[in-house]
Amino acid sequence: MDKKRVVIIGGGASGLMASIAAAENGAAVTILEQNEKPGKKICATGNGKCNFTNLQKQTDAYRSDNPGFWEEVLNQFSVENTVDFFTELGLYPVNKNNGYLYPHSGQASSVAEVLCMKARSLGVKIKTNEQVKSISKEKNIWKIHTQGWTYEGYAVILANGSRASSISGSDGSGYEIAAALGHSVITPLPALTALKCKNTGFSGWAGVRTEGKISLYADGKKIAEETGELQLTDYGVSGIPVFQISRYAIRAFWKGQKTELRLNFLPEFSREQLAAFLEKRKQDSPYKGKKEFFTGLFPDKLAKVLLASKNLEEAIYSYPLKVTGYQPFEQAQVCSGGVDTREVDAKTLESRLVPGLYFAGELLDVDGKCGGYNLQWAWSSGYAAGMNAGRS
Repeated sequence: MDKKRVVIIGGGASGLMASIAAAENGAAVTILEQNEKPGKKICATGNGKCNFTNLQKQTDAYRSDNPGFWEEVLNQFSVENTVDFFTELGLYPVNKNNGYLYPHSGQASSVAEVLCMKARSLGVKIKTNEQVKSISKEKNIWKIHTQGWTYEGYAVILANGSRASSISGSDGSGYEIAAALGHSVITPLPALTALKCKNTGFSGWAGVRTEGKISLYADGKKIAEETGELQLTDYGVSGIPVFQISRYAIRAFWKGQKTELRLNFLPEFSREQLAAFLEKRKQDSPYKGKKEFFTGLFPDKLAKVLLASKNLEEAIYSYPLKVTGYQPFEQAQVCSGGVDTREVDAKTLESRLVPGLYFAGELLDVDGKCGGYNLQWAWSSGYAAGMNAGRS
């Protein structure tokens, strides 16, 4: 009996995982990857060290217009399953920062390599430099058209990523293919990226890194908040806390809502405690002039900006910034939006509209916070899609 032929479009994290799951379930699998080698984006994640999952199960780790969907998918291939899977492939995990898992090699390329080795050991064919132009279905056979060939299969998995990151080389063609097959696509926008802002005189702080809290307001309502190291730039703000809230800020800005940020440079204090702290600082050092008041508390460049404010206490506690834009897709780590998951079966990752069509990874309307969550989504969705597509 011939094996069920499965064609996977995209050889990134979710595509490689899907290929392994499909092959283990008896399918003959072919990956079509447009880059010169698979796993290109994996190799660049985590500054080349690859935080491949996270043991912290944060309730706000994933975002989607259909929040119940991602949870059902992750329950099928959990963080524990992921750790066991990669350990069996020979990747020894190291726990950093209380739950962030990295390969002991310190090389992100190790993650891509063990996946490729496993896939090839199962007979998966990986065709590189193959850009899919269109796909069609004749009777029960899928035809996947590239520049120079037409591949055929009984099931197709779209795992060709989003428009985010210049490293991946993904052009967002997966959205076009899904739409051509009748699927709704929630407008993709950059996420996990820096924000462009406006405020008089704040360009003086460019290059400063400082601990603080950032709060996001849309039409006057606080919708997100994060604490950590803020990076202050000549165009706005960056850093992990900014990345974490950027999804909400960008979508609010895109909708035309009044989008504002408030920076708190001493979030460990309440407003009353801050006032008392500043007053005591004056009393303890009456010999210090205005320029020396913040020496030892804030970086010099930030101190100058704060001291130029009319209300010093307000500037420290709630420095206002108006969001005026965001970095482009090429500089974003992921996208928000994508194929509407209400049209996809959460148990199988198969299209509810087109039998034999499956989805995995970032192409779907699911995006995660920084910290290995997006790769966990790739592993979980890729496994579920591959396992079900591979079954006869």
